[in-house]
Amino acid sequence: MNEFRTSPTVPSQATDGRRAWRDRNRDLVVDTLLNLFSEGNLSPGAQEVSDRSGVSRRSVFRYFDDMEGLCRAAIERQVARVSHLLELPGIGRGLLADRIKRLVAQRLRVYDAIAPVAQVSRLRAPFQPVLAEELKTSRAFLRRQVEAQFAPELGALTRAQRREKLAAADVLCSYESFALLREAHGLTIEQIGRVLRRGLAALLGG
Repeated sequence: MNEFRTSPTVPSQATDGRRAWRDRNRDLVVDTLLNLFSEGNLSPGAQEVSDRSGVSRRSVFRYFDDMEGLCRAAIERQVARVSHLLELPGIGRGLLADRIKRLVAQRLRVYDAIAPVAQVSRLRAPFQPVLAEELKTSRAFLRRQVEAQFAPELGALTRAQRREKLAAADVLCSYESFALLREAHGLTIEQIGRVLRRGLAALLGG
């Protein structure tokens, strides 16, 4: 009777073990792709991922339909990892200079953490509707955050003025501005912070 009662658990244990092994390998493939991105390889092939991870190329395509699916999974993983950095306590409260300082510090932390994945998502979004929609959603969230952080200043303007200043502040605080200042102008994180704080102060303080 004991054997009869315990035997059904054997297939379950085996299934759980296979599932855990599959999940570990899948995670390893995703993390390997993120590592390649961080090294500057923004479009690695399946064989590169396989060689680096130690997971066979055939297995890679058992876990993901194609490289685009793997890329989406990697971007989602990185976004989830840094989601806590998007928090902005006391939003809209305090002196303008303090609010500028807090927002700029937050954006620098986020953008520095997601830089490789952000580049990949922007390169591939025009060809992948799912990535394009995710990027649109992300940009809308960041724009609303800027609007809420500087609501006291924006609320004192006419509708047209508000729209223009919000657009300018949103651009200043965007990943694209961060990347341009770092890559094209060679500025350090500290220098970028100073540029953004001065730009926002000039835009919103006048």
